[in-house]
Amino acid sequence: MNGIEMIAAERQRQVEVEGFDASHDADAYHDMQQLAWCACYYAMPSELSLFEGGIMIDVHPVAMFPYSWDSRWAKRDGKSRIRQLVVAGALIAAEIDRLQVEV
Repeated sequence: MNGIEMIAAERQRQVEVEGFDASHDADAYHDMQQLAWCACYYAMPSELSLFEGGIMIDVHPVAMFPYSWDSRWAKRDGKSRIRQLVVAGALIAAEIDRLQVEV
């Protein structure tokens, strides 16, 4: 299975198993782009250092996790890097769908 197929299968799983369909994603827990932030959480490398203003800043993926969500949904650890990216891609697809419903 290629990357696009893996992402589509994960999005389908999110809808069918978790119940995270378009109506769920349109609720108030997603109105501040939380799906996109969570995608960042999954897509971000484990270790990220930024050099800004002569200072090295270490950033951990948890900094991207939506603060309004229950931490039990922060399930990045223990997943392979490919799985993390597949989940991130599916969350981006969900955010796109959510934005299209708003229009």
